[in-house]
Amino acid sequence: MIARRTRIKICGVTRAADACLAAEFGADAIGLVFVPRSRRFLSLERAREIARSLGGFERRVGLFMDPEAGAVERVLETVALDMLQFHGGEPETFCRRCGLPYLKAISAGQGLDDLERRY
Repeated sequence: MIARRTRIKICGVTRAADACLAAEFGADAIGLVFVPRSRRFLSLERAREIARSLGGFERRVGLFMDPEAGAVERVLETVALDMLQFHGGEPETFCRRCGLPYLKAISAGQGLDDLERRY
């Protein structure tokens, strides 16, 4: 039997000090939000500051929801991310095209039949 370990991602971090504290307490990943309508939306400069404040063991995850054309690429040019997380209707081809490992959030309201058609 393979032993599994619970992994923790703290999402919506808006300050470098909070990201460092989360990492100090054992967070495996820090989520940086790039969804303009979110109150936790980060400018590229703030996101870069937070990403740089972390050590080498925490993953930096960029969160997107139906991003405008080129938005993910602009973020990746400025912020060192390890993984992406998509929360909208992004097709698998779009998610793969970004070139990083990714998570695809699925709405609890979606039926499995709909997911099978999309993925």
